[in-house]
Amino acid sequence: MLDKLKKMFQSQVNPGIVICSPVNGKIIPIGDVSDPTFADEILGKSVAVIPQANRVVAPVNGTVQVMFETGHAVSIVSDEGTELLIHIGIDTVKLKGQFFKAYVKSGDKVKKGDTLIEFDEAQIKSAGYDTVIPIVICNSESYFKIEGTQAGPIKELEQLIILYRS
Repeated sequence: MLDKLKKMFQSQVNPGIVICSPVNGKIIPIGDVSDPTFADEILGKSVAVIPQANRVVAPVNGTVQVMFETGHAVSIVSDEGTELLIHIGIDTVKLKGQFFKAYVKSGDKVKKGDTLIEFDEAQIKSAGYDTVIPIVICNSESYFKIEGTQAGPIKELEQLIILYRS
């Protein structure tokens, strides 16, 4: 009984870990993403943003775990231990780096707001790719509650996700 009460009131005791938006855009339900790996949250709980800017910034302070060679995705481990994947577009790995410019490499320390990747959204779309950006919490099981911001507009570095540890 005590454990249940602790969990019920955890958010009042623990303010949670805030993950900011890495891009200006519009939040959409993750289920609307055309790739089932993201839509079904196979890699972890996720939020998706349709970008309205051509850059992705660090949503947290942390360390770049993997900067994908193609520049279409980056994974970061926050200073609090949150494992994030930011994936620009669907199947954009097939572009082999075309239209992407990475500003960081694996192992780099980043601060919230540092530019990670620039991309040419218009060129990616004209090549036939969806530019939606899933933001995935890869270690979702480490949190008892994950709250994503509801659908609608969001600005770079505004609160996107709150994570609560048990």
